[in-house]
Amino acid sequence: MIHMNQPLSIQPQRLRDSIEELGRIGSYLDDSSGLRGVNRLALTAADGEGRRHVVAKMRALGMSVTIDRIGNVYARRSGRDDSLAPVMMGSHIDSVPTAGKFDGCLGVLGALEIIHTLEDAQRVTRRPLVVAFFTDEEGSRFGTDMLGSAVATGRLPLAEAYAYKDRAGLTVESELRKIGFLGDAEEKLTPPHAYLECHIEQGPVLRSQNLDIGVVTGVQSISWHELSIVGRSAHAGTTPMELRADASVAASRINLRLRDMARSGKYGAQMRATMGAMVPVPGLVNIIPGRMTVTVDLRNPDDNLMRSAEADIIAFYDQVAHEEGVQITWRQTARTDCVQFDPRIMAQIDAAAAHRGLSRMRIVSGAGHDAQEMAHLTRAAMVFVPGEWNGISHNPREFSTPEQCANGVNVLLDVLLAIAEEP
Repeated sequence: MIHMNQPLSIQPQRLRDSIEELGRIGSYLDDSSGLRGVNRLALTAADGEGRRHVVAKMRALGMSVTIDRIGNVYARRSGRDDSLAPVMMGSHIDSVPTAGKFDGCLGVLGALEIIHTLEDAQRVTRRPLVVAFFTDEEGSRFGTDMLGSAVATGRLPLAEAYAYKDRAGLTVESELRKIGFLGDAEEKLTPPHAYLECHIEQGPVLRSQNLDIGVVTGVQSISWHELSIVGRSAHAGTTPMELRADASVAASRINLRLRDMARSGKYGAQMRATMGAMVPVPGLVNIIPGRMTVTVDLRNPDDNLMRSAEADIIAFYDQVAHEEGVQITWRQTARTDCVQFDPRIMAQIDAAAAHRGLSRMRIVSGAGHDAQEMAHLTRAAMVFVPGEWNGISHNPREFSTPEQCANGVNVLLDVLLAIAEEP
């Protein structure tokens, strides 16, 4: 139970300032909107600078900082009984190339704001507290998401993670070393007492219903494929249509099939399907593409329906290859089943929001998060806050107000204080 009269609260402006400071690292001007976006791809120089900035904030709060062998960073605040397993909060600070300031960063900086608030109040919890940020949650550079937390929880072997390469052929291990975050601490986490994460919703549901808080019930299943489609490059003006082996036509057919599958209802009303990357070779106006590299992103809140969709699209790859006279090979770059969060912590989040007079709803996360990996190791839960502009994310327009952010972090604070006093 959560018992609160006048609950301790964070400083919204201090949190806002912290988000703005980190948002200036990797900042760029988006020509289409005129807004400043963020590009801190995992393990780039900008990511390294952002990491050093956050580590400095952790140490300024008196926390002891540990870096593990996959570059995950953990900052610990002692408890009254430091022998107990800690309560962990966290998220990520890497970004997609076209990001806003809030994705992941709210979870990390909001957790540090909670620590700052406890320091101001001279309040020490029974259990120690840990604030974490995980390596390459986004997956935009090395092709697999939640990389750091997947290694920490044992789903992804360290050697396999080290060997992942970006498009330039650079490995995770070499890039960790380059930015100075190839740590020496054991990468397999000892299970914390619980894991909590505050995050922007990255969707329109909460804002469209004028709700303050999302009580996240879990994360839907995610499946990523990378396809290599090999046809035959030829002259665009002299090659008859019936004699072509056009890799781009094969890719387009697969993309349209993804849309038809999502709209069909056969795989449930909430299926999502996206071809997010399409790279033609040689990519010139007057040459038929002889090769295409494309990606497929499938999402579904039902594991059985996801498996059905996967089987059907894979069979379609073979059909297209035969009909278009091309070769198609594919590999799985990410795959996670649906994850359910801890019911007891969800109830605590609901109670904390109610006590603060905040409207709320239960919601399934459409995006992947480090919390889904942590849920395999310990009790885990998430708090969502709404976003303006229909909750747009992975876009410079991504924006949650100081009040929206503070509401979510204050709810997290209330739940943290309750869990951190458990025996």
